[in-house]
Amino acid sequence: MRSVFSRQLTWLLAVAMLVSLSACGFTLRGPVSFPFKSIYIGLSDASPLGGELKRQIRANGQTLITAEAKDAEVILDVLSETREKQILSLNSQGRVREYNLLYNFRFRLRDAVGKEYLEPVTVQLKRTITFNEAQVLAKESEEALLYRDMQSDLVQQIMRRLSVVKMDQ
Repeated sequence: MRSVFSRQLTWLLAVAMLVSLSACGFTLRGPVSFPFKSIYIGLSDASPLGGELKRQIRANGQTLITAEAKDAEVILDVLSETREKQILSLNSQGRVREYNLLYNFRFRLRDAVGKEYLEPVTVQLKRTITFNEAQVLAKESEEALLYRDMQSDLVQQIMRRLSVVKMDQ
């Protein structure tokens, strides 16, 4: 008798959780829609960031990426892109124990005439990595992986910022 009651209670709680989750407005992030039809991106295809950003925009299928700035409705100007490695902490012998990895990206969105739709925006991403002299190669691989992760986060942030641009200013 008790096991039937606990099974029914578990089932009822699961249904209540599903109903409350759907009532909160939760939805998976779908494709991003942009308020412009074509864009020129001031990053080369050889750039890992440029390649990933262009792939993400093409994946939406709604926006054309032009090869020339004059052919685009909007131009994404890259003002700066830097990667830094700062010492975060030292051990008792004065050797590095942790680093901060910083990825800074600054861009703006304008049209061919120079009208800005998005004033210069700076995005800074930060990750912490521990360091061990006995595992230098593994830590270098981990650092490269963290920079790739930050690059993917950066592309998603750029996509979200481009999707909320007001074109009728």
